[in-house]
Amino acid sequence: MSSKRPLGIGLVGYQFMGRAHSNAYRQANRFFDLPRQIRMKTICGRTEGPVAEAAANLGWEGYSTDWRTLLDDPEIDVIDISTPGDSHPEIAIAAAQAGKAVWCEKPIANTLGEAERMHSAVMASGAHNGVFHNYRKAPAIALAKQMITDGRLGEIHHVRCHYLQDWIVDPEFPLVWRLQKDKAGSGSLGDIGSHSIDLARHLAGEITDVMGHLHTFVTERPLLADSAAGLAAASGSAEKGPVTVDDAALIMAKFANGAIGTFEASRFCQGRKNYNRIEINGRLGSIVFNMERMNELEFYSAEDPEGLQGFRLIQATEGGHPWCSAYWPTAHIIGYEHTFVNWVVDAVRTLDAGEKMDPDFADGLMNQRVLDAVERSSIGGAWASV
Repeated sequence: MSSKRPLGIGLVGYQFMGRAHSNAYRQANRFFDLPRQIRMKTICGRTEGPVAEAAANLGWEGYSTDWRTLLDDPEIDVIDISTPGDSHPEIAIAAAQAGKAVWCEKPIANTLGEAERMHSAVMASGAHNGVFHNYRKAPAIALAKQMITDGRLGEIHHVRCHYLQDWIVDPEFPLVWRLQKDKAGSGSLGDIGSHSIDLARHLAGEITDVMGHLHTFVTERPLLADSAAGLAAASGSAEKGPVTVDDAALIMAKFANGAIGTFEASRFCQGRKNYNRIEINGRLGSIVFNMERMNELEFYSAEDPEGLQGFRLIQATEGGHPWCSAYWPTAHIIGYEHTFVNWVVDAVRTLDAGEKMDPDFADGLMNQRVLDAVERSSIGGAWASV
């Protein structure tokens, strides 16, 4: 066990992502040999009753209803921002200026200008920073990245991404914060499309130009009956309000390396629960990943002998695959929550070593530039430069 002082975490936000992050902090030291112990010091939320209950249930030492108290606590080293996007910039910039490490949910901001200010703040302070694009930490994605780096796909031609869900198909589903532009920044584009954009950039390289179309199917929804309720418990009232974000996003993209890509993000696809799929086609082969089968990677090699070519299914659970040796024997699969554990493990190790986190705010800023270009393209009806 390390003799270094435990790494104190202050988490802002306690609902869906707050729960996922809390579980990761609880589990990371139990499965991995880390340079420091993680101390779950304080969790923060606006409403005292629910945040006190969250602190007790999720394993935190204490709670606060004001995130600024976390900045004043010398025993807190990291500020984890798991709130709606409208509060990210203020918290992140203040945390960086206070000398804290800043780990933030995606997308890092609601606008490009906000993302630029956040990136500038961590650059100026030298604060360790990271963005919770947790799908990078699926072992199959790490394997795909290594195969592409090793040249197994050759020159990349196509990138094809789909991120499909169905949780707001019902027009009576209430007007939660994710459906309000002032709080969320965008709808399916930022909520789930940002994950696809990040994976595409991570695996295939930078995007230079986009053509986007954003569409809203249900333009008005019941107002929330209880503003403190989480997404799963949300219920509507008789009064309605406008939906100000997109329900679906369609994107064509050009990559710096000459590849072309298509992206589809929608929360209106009946039967699709968390269908996060990426396919990359290169001169020598192809890979396919689907988060709903996250332990598997499909690989096609054009260099296989004639008559024996075809997609092969790789179980990305071998001990040699990133992070896998810390968990279970081969083919004893891991799940969604482990992507956050793996993210935290990498964050703690890079922070302790004074290294860059993957992904960091520079990645968050690049992703935001793509999101901004898509919105500009949808408004203008033409290709937009990233």
